[in-house]
Amino acid sequence: MRLLMLGGTEFVGRATTEDALARGWEVTVFHRGRHEPPKGVASLHGDRTAEGGLQALNDGEWDAVVDTWSSAPSAVRDVARLLDGRVGRYAYISSRSVYQFPAPAGSGEEAAVVGGSPGEGDDVDYATAKRGGELAATQVFGERALLVRAGLVLGPYENIGRLPWWLTRMARGGAVLAPGPRDAGLQYIDARDLATWTLDAVEQELGGPFNLVSPPGHTTMGEFLETCIQATGSDAELVWTSPKEILDAGIQPWTDLPVWLPPGEAYDMMHQGNVAKALSAGLRCRSVQETVTDTWEWLQSIGGRAPQRPDRPVVGLDAETEAKFLRRRPG
Repeated sequence: MRLLMLGGTEFVGRATTEDALARGWEVTVFHRGRHEPPKGVASLHGDRTAEGGLQALNDGEWDAVVDTWSSAPSAVRDVARLLDGRVGRYAYISSRSVYQFPAPAGSGEEAAVVGGSPGEGDDVDYATAKRGGELAATQVFGERALLVRAGLVLGPYENIGRLPWWLTRMARGGAVLAPGPRDAGLQYIDARDLATWTLDAVEQELGGPFNLVSPPGHTTMGEFLETCIQATGSDAELVWTSPKEILDAGIQPWTDLPVWLPPGEAYDMMHQGNVAKALSAGLRCRSVQETVTDTWEWLQSIGGRAPQRPDRPVVGLDAETEAKFLRRRPG
């Protein structure tokens, strides 16, 4: 199988590239040259946002392309048009954010989506950009376009900072603000499981939208945080706190406390989605212990500081705010 990977040097793209190489596939990585791709790929340089930036893709044929683009939909449109007739299938890594908020608990691929356009530029929000990217891929490739609507993505190579922040915080030890409820179920997808399913789907010639995230309750907030403590070997002590106390203090879910959402519409949409379609198409999700432990080992191997995407905000509660909150907390 000949795969063209658009990106392929960071997080989901890198996990996909490594999986394809492990299968013995012939992999070409098109990237800007800011990061070294895995060994064993053919490397093409270009910037899809620049005039003439796709020149390196003017020649060549591939069985499939995987595209993780998250910005201007027009960039997906342009590369899809350029590759039309020279690529068999187009797998676009989209997001469950394309669903209109609030999507009720249990919603599947049939839920209403946001508006979008294949020709839009950078001045659109994340959900609109991803929906526009879906439309761009489908406009050119039709049923040969696979729309991988990923949920929360964690695992080695993460450059968003969510799991790395929790691991770093646990490694520091001491009293840790733990957002409840403790038994709240979490849905996420390890980047490696996302990569494996996507490449399997390409081989099976699947098309259309699929929600790609673990089943509801794959782990809980309690198990997730306790596993972070175990992986780091720290003496951290979880101080379980109610959502009301946290929100009343002005501490923000998802950004200050990554992964966590209080009960409500956002939680139902993010952590209670229907993934029956992907499961029936072979989705398998590794344990939270494996995801957390492997991410900690990777983080240590690169010096303990995770890379940070420049187009994403830094996440995580600062130490002073956490300490101040815990000192004032009753009991």
